[in-house]
Amino acid sequence: MRTWTSCVVVAVAACCGFAAEACEMPKMPKIPGDGKASTQDQMVTAQGEVKAYISAMNNYLACVDDEATGKGDDAPAEYKSLMVTRHNSAVEEMEKVAAAFNDQVKAFKAANPAPK
Repeated sequence: MRTWTSCVVVAVAACCGFAAEACEMPKMPKIPGDGKASTQDQMVTAQGEVKAYISAMNNYLACVDDEATGKGDDAPAEYKSLMVTRHNSAVEEMEKVAAAFNDQVKAFKAANPAPK
């Protein structure tokens, strides 16, 4: 079933001229696996990578949205559905990356309380 679904998605993309191919999804940032054992430098570096990733993902989402609206009302329903799926998947990934980083920040702060 999964293979068949993949084939349908590829076929729809090919039939619709899949212009969204130009929209390149950014690489996920490296998030420390254990905030408790991370150094401040590692956390600051990860924070910069996460911020850059979120910015790049916002550009990706804008690109996907532009491609989807660029086809106008004449776009096939399958194309519109595919573009909505791409958008929603990207948003979901961004949320998971942010949550994972925030979990590690909390662990880091718990292990390294600020001096009073």
